[in-house]
Amino acid sequence: MFAMACHGAIELGPKMAGTGCPSITSFSSGLMKYIFVTGGVVSSLGKGLTSAALGALLEQRGLTVRLQKFDPYLNVDPGTMSPFQHGEVYVLNDGAETDLDLGHYERFTCGELSRLNNLTSGQVYETVLTKERRGDYLGATVQVIPHVTDIIKERIYAGGSEDVDVLITELGGTIGDIEGLPFLEAMRQFALEVGRDDVLFLHCTLLPYLKAAGELKTKPSQQSVAKLREIGIQPHILVCRTEQPMNNEMRRKLSLFCNVPVKAVIEEMDVETSIYELPLALKAENIDDLVIEHLGLDAPDNDMKVWHDVVRRLKAPGHKVEIGVVGKYIELQDAYKSVYESITHAGIANDASVRVIRIDAEDIEKDPAKYLASLDGILIPGGFGDRGTEGKIIAAKFARENNIPYFGLCLGMQIAVIEFARNVAGLENANSTEFDPHTPHPVIDIMQDQKDLTTKGGNMRLGACPCELADDSFSIHAYGMKTISERHRHRYEFNNTYLDQLKNAGLRIGGINPERQLVEIVEMPDHPWYVGVQFHPEFQSKPNAAHPLFANFIAAALKYKK
Repeated sequence: MFAMACHGAIELGPKMAGTGCPSITSFSSGLMKYIFVTGGVVSSLGKGLTSAALGALLEQRGLTVRLQKFDPYLNVDPGTMSPFQHGEVYVLNDGAETDLDLGHYERFTCGELSRLNNLTSGQVYETVLTKERRGDYLGATVQVIPHVTDIIKERIYAGGSEDVDVLITELGGTIGDIEGLPFLEAMRQFALEVGRDDVLFLHCTLLPYLKAAGELKTKPSQQSVAKLREIGIQPHILVCRTEQPMNNEMRRKLSLFCNVPVKAVIEEMDVETSIYELPLALKAENIDDLVIEHLGLDAPDNDMKVWHDVVRRLKAPGHKVEIGVVGKYIELQDAYKSVYESITHAGIANDASVRVIRIDAEDIEKDPAKYLASLDGILIPGGFGDRGTEGKIIAAKFARENNIPYFGLCLGMQIAVIEFARNVAGLENANSTEFDPHTPHPVIDIMQDQKDLTTKGGNMRLGACPCELADDSFSIHAYGMKTISERHRHRYEFNNTYLDQLKNAGLRIGGINPERQLVEIVEMPDHPWYVGVQFHPEFQSKPNAAHPLFANFIAAALKYKK
């Protein structure tokens, strides 16, 4: 991915060049195996994290793993969904706007994902209806079985590739949801087609703790598995989310009523410090051994050194730092999920515990110093809409004037440009046309070639784009290379009409897109560390390979703190 050059950066075990992945011998079987992950009782059980952690365990044993997410909702993708409804939209290299669980997949494992790794009911029905209108079904009555289930099965086959050993498919929602029934039926059919020895069903369920009774209850899990078995699917592994440890009697009871071997009843308690403890917690339950045994894979065990090093750094850091994240969806943990995780990764790389202070942008307008003066660094993430923008501009100004390390992501970069244009370059009322269509100085605007795309319904810049870094920039010091590639999700750009004027006023252009001469990075050269990027670096960070810009930002915050 990147070469890291930062204060306190660490190497977490041997890696393959640029990936943050362990250098381990591949034990490819030549025949793909399939794991289906379902959930019952309640939503938000952590199926995505469980899938990702299992993928990490299998990779450590030398297997090539890919993950995919099936979402039963009728939206075509989460790109138009409110963060209040769905949390973060995670963007892949090919520009696909996907579920945030794909972020977990890429952070925990090495395989690059594509739009083939996320499927919604909306996409399925859109495909079926397009085929029907085109006459592909030759006048047949179009039904859920086989037409809808066939589309789902086709995506399972397409989710991997020739070099993939194990494909893990997570089904969103909960057993019993009407929207999920076609997906479960497709999985049942798929297991029959490829052979049951090549398929493993893993079911995540909840063991609620009743305080009044003073015990965990297994009945909801029993009912959940019973519902799954009614559909024709018998889980091979039962992963039980619980707040209290399970005893052997409870494991035997679940084994008996759910028709799962005792050794395949897995305890999954809330991790103590970080989600990155989960692979080690599942390893202690021998879940990877169960998978290897059931699927007949030849994959020797691994000592998990990389993950032990990550957890050790998280639990016993040598430094502490406070970072303020200024946003408009600040009360929603999932709205900036990848940003928070990337900050954690940067803390690991710098042997530091990072305390994130969430600040509502609108609150800053009243008293900036009250919220910002005590911080060691200020980060403004991406976003859409004009609510809170003036507060963000004030935060960018406060960071610039007080030499506090600043990191702007996407909108955060545009905010930095607007602030600099107004208060340094003297462009009164400078703004983005997104917030003020009649601004006298549109320093942020939709470029003409993107405006031309508006009539075609696609004026967003999505996915990976190249960037050439300036020789004297903070950014080239961070990356350690001249040319990079980063993921985008935005409509508005730096307006090149103002390029020379802002450069003459002291703004440094740290990176340019060579294909369209678009500004990708802005910096303040006379500042300890002030960087705004048009892209989303948080989508390419891993716990054992922190994104270099995040790592350098935290390093600068540590230096500022001293």
